[in-house]
Amino acid sequence: MRWPENVVTLWSLTGLPRSLGSTYRDRMPIDPKKALGAKLDAVQSSWDEDKLILYALGVGVGIGQSQTDAKKVLQYTYENGLSALPTYGVIPMFAAVGGLFNVPGLSFNPMMLLHGEQYTEIIEPPLPLTASIVTEGTISGVYDKGKGALLTVDFVTRDEKTGRALVKNVMGAFIRGEGGFGGDAKSPEPGNNPPDRAPDAVISYPTLTQQALLYRLSGDKNPLHVDPMMAKMGGFDVPILHGLCTFGNLGRAVIEAFCDDDPSRFKSIQVRFSKPVFPGETIVCQMWKISPTEIVCKARVKERDLDVITNAKVTLR
Repeated sequence: MRWPENVVTLWSLTGLPRSLGSTYRDRMPIDPKKALGAKLDAVQSSWDEDKLILYALGVGVGIGQSQTDAKKVLQYTYENGLSALPTYGVIPMFAAVGGLFNVPGLSFNPMMLLHGEQYTEIIEPPLPLTASIVTEGTISGVYDKGKGALLTVDFVTRDEKTGRALVKNVMGAFIRGEGGFGGDAKSPEPGNNPPDRAPDAVISYPTLTQQALLYRLSGDKNPLHVDPMMAKMGGFDVPILHGLCTFGNLGRAVIEAFCDDDPSRFKSIQVRFSKPVFPGETIVCQMWKISPTEIVCKARVKERDLDVITNAKVTLR
């Protein structure tokens, strides 16, 4: 069976053992009454300037650009005048994803979980350059889609000392083979369809052939993106690029095209992952200005002329 490109193997995100999936052979069906509203374990983590710079390089900042460009490169990669690329806000979420295994009424094989949609909001911009944080998650939706279960999980990341909310994330996760439990089948529509006209802005970003090797150092060490054998098990000839790397490129394209490279104007981004990008391909970001604060967008791969992120919207301040 061919796995979609956005498969998330939770052992790779949380340090769980690779044999974990075998413990779920006798699992009970999902019980939405128990799972809905359940709280995930709070997880402490942190970031600093080096992590922000590494993330920016992992997304691809500086590739094919002047290394002395103050706005497009140095503000994300040089500690003198550093700004956080706002899409870094998705990273703290992954420290808490493993808490899904402790949710009552929710038992599943981690190999069957797919990351289908993502919403990330910077609550009070800009992101601080250093932070000690606590991330908590809540199951906000459980939907019976027949062939699988759709979960929505809300995460809030707070400053550990002040309790101030910094980032909100909503992860849409599809668990294959776990449908049929009799729950609500009607999940929210993704929306964010582009208007029937040419884009208002198009920006292309090349990726390196080793882009996934660099991006994974920000925390997503799913072997699908580095191990040729795991890639073949997923139906791919070679490891694929992280969908959230493309997500980061789409976010910075909007900042470049509509914010005069000012990341403090970035409020939120919502996307649906549809197809894979292979390291070395070119990500083409197409953007439509719907209002002064709403940019509908999508990402395509130039070399294969297909959409890789759809139903996307960036909201500005």
